[in-house]
Amino acid sequence: MKISLSEAVTALRQAQHVVITAHINPDGDAIGSSLGLMHALTSLGKECRVYIDDDLREIFRVLPGFDVIQRPDKEQPAPIEGADLLVVLDTTLDRTGRIHKLCTAPVLNIDHHVTNDAQAERAYVDGSRAACAEIVCEIVRELGVPFAGHKELAMCLYTGLATDTGFFSFSNTTAHTMHTAADLLAAGVQPNVISEALEKRPFDDVQSLAKALNRIELWHDGRAAGVFLDCTQMAELTHTEGLIDMVRVIDGTDVAVVMKEKEAGKIRVSMRSTGLDVAAICKQFGGGGHVRAAGCGFKDVPFAEARQRLLAALDTALDSYQPTNPTKTA
Repeated sequence: MKISLSEAVTALRQAQHVVITAHINPDGDAIGSSLGLMHALTSLGKECRVYIDDDLREIFRVLPGFDVIQRPDKEQPAPIEGADLLVVLDTTLDRTGRIHKLCTAPVLNIDHHVTNDAQAERAYVDGSRAACAEIVCEIVRELGVPFAGHKELAMCLYTGLATDTGFFSFSNTTAHTMHTAADLLAAGVQPNVISEALEKRPFDDVQSLAKALNRIELWHDGRAAGVFLDCTQMAELTHTEGLIDMVRVIDGTDVAVVMKEKEAGKIRVSMRSTGLDVAAICKQFGGGGHVRAAGCGFKDVPFAEARQRLLAALDTALDSYQPTNPTKTA
């Protein structure tokens, strides 16, 4: 059920023992929003625990509180008990892995994705915000927690804003986004510290990305670009994070895709576009996101079949899509 911002704030005020989670394959917004909200609620004397049911990239260790994030045991996960509220950030319930099954507390869902189905008991969704962190900033203000004097909180929320806007270069960046970022900077955030930490890659990881990039394919008269890595190919690579951002810059393309089978039968897809509604495409496969950035997954589907189904959906969408300002190439 959809609720208002004030109702979301009231739910947080009333809770004393809060579990916070976000989506699997967590990005800077998921982690930054989770830790930022944790810092805010902790400052109000509430007990907070953060669970994410997936591996975390070491580059996010720059965020204060990173080490408190827990992941349920892979083989025998223990129930998450003692919570009176489960806060799901930046996603819907079905993309939290096992967390929403392990924690049976009432759910408050906070998200900025227009594809959110609002199936949680309470869901506050604002698709006009560039990042979930932008919404969390509004909630923190309403809770009466100032950014000033809470640098740890500000660093986490700034990271969520920066990463989901491509460091304020994507079209989702608004005046409100920039004003919010300015408030966080005034609280002591050092943007260069965050950007430098997130940009660092071990040498082996850079080599792995280069190897993956050699598999780029173009189709649909060059309007689509993608990298498709099955389980065997993924086993040859040590690192593929950030690959989609390298594919999407190819001149003349309307859509970029990265499809990865990390484990047999578990496939993840990331899409980016210059205007084509990739959220609508991903929604066909149980995913979602934004018009220009979305994702989905396939489970227990052969890689070749999943690829074929995805390409068919992309080709159909591209057949009916005409860019407003098509890129001219020589």
